[in-house]
Amino acid sequence: MADNSSNNAYWSANVRIIRWSLVIWAVVSFGFGILLRPMLSGISVGGTDLGFWFAQQGSILVFLAIIFFYAWRMNKLDAEHGVDEQ
Repeated sequence: MADNSSNNAYWSANVRIIRWSLVIWAVVSFGFGILLRPMLSGISVGGTDLGFWFAQQGSILVFLAIIFFYAWRMNKLDAEHGVDEQ
């Protein structure tokens, strides 16, 4: 029974990390790049407005950061629950 509760805690934490990652990804790519672009048009980054920058480059950089964060956090979570590769 204790093994089942440990599995539930592990998968609950895993799903929580995935959900937050998807929320951040959606807000940055869809929110900043499309919905909030008119409000961000007055801010200049690299010779273009901030909304366009998020749509073209910012969302990709945030996506890469999310990938590295997920890998780091899952390695930590695996070690906490004893399912790491080492």
